[in-house]
Amino acid sequence: MTEHGFLALAPQYTTTSELLARSAHRRGIGVEVLPAHGGTGSAMGKRGGHYYGGPAFAARVVDALEVALLEPSDDWLATLPYEYTGRRIAMTTVGEARRLARPAFVKPPSDKSFPAAVYADGSHLPAGPELSLDVPVLISDVVTWSAEFRLYVLDGEVLTGSQYATFGRLDAERLNGHRYEVAVLEFANDFLAMCGGGLPSAVVVDVGLLIAPGRGAADRWAVVEANMAWFSSCYAADPDRVLDVVLRSAGPRTQMARRDRRFCKRVDAHLTG
Repeated sequence: MTEHGFLALAPQYTTTSELLARSAHRRGIGVEVLPAHGGTGSAMGKRGGHYYGGPAFAARVVDALEVALLEPSDDWLATLPYEYTGRRIAMTTVGEARRLARPAFVKPPSDKSFPAAVYADGSHLPAGPELSLDVPVLISDVVTWSAEFRLYVLDGEVLTGSQYATFGRLDAERLNGHRYEVAVLEFANDFLAMCGGGLPSAVVVDVGLLIAPGRGAADRWAVVEANMAWFSSCYAADPDRVLDVVLRSAGPRTQMARRDRRFCKRVDAHLTG
């Protein structure tokens, strides 16, 4: 067993899980693909586990694995200064969002309870018994991103990154050597220096280039959102450095830093004091 223990993967295959497994094997870190029924299989009783996979499956296994899942707070994006978002963002509920009389981008803060999308008005939001009126949502102005980048951040430092979209279409390209590399890192470093304390020590931050709506106005860099590193696609980012962030973002509860406790929803009683 290495100092990093082992990496437990949800049973659903993804390209990122394969890349992380290969990276883990290169380091001598054991990899366990968990059984689909939700048990821990051969990982039962092992110490030092880390996790990569979806939140629904995680809810069934992380207590047995004794893993702490770090994630940004639901209202984090709505608390950022306008200079870093470039658009109005509000945290509200599905019930309030249904009253919208204008087009808006609406998304769940962290889960995938309904598709994040531009809705013509509140009446177009999905409906269903699983989507109660008090479910939290983020509402933001409709904007156009000419390019979007995923950054893997550890202790306030960008370890690796990838372009993942241009004009809303999938377009993966490594950040290293990208024509926007310097601009992305300058914006990210400034943002993290000012606002990084509101994020877990291991997290994914998406940033992008906003197209200015008015003639003669300059395009601007802005934060798209932040996500859990243990449930994010790495696209063209360096998987070895991605793994560094994932290991911290979903690792043993006994090794969780004090500053990260507020970002973990499942914490042993002896760690909450």
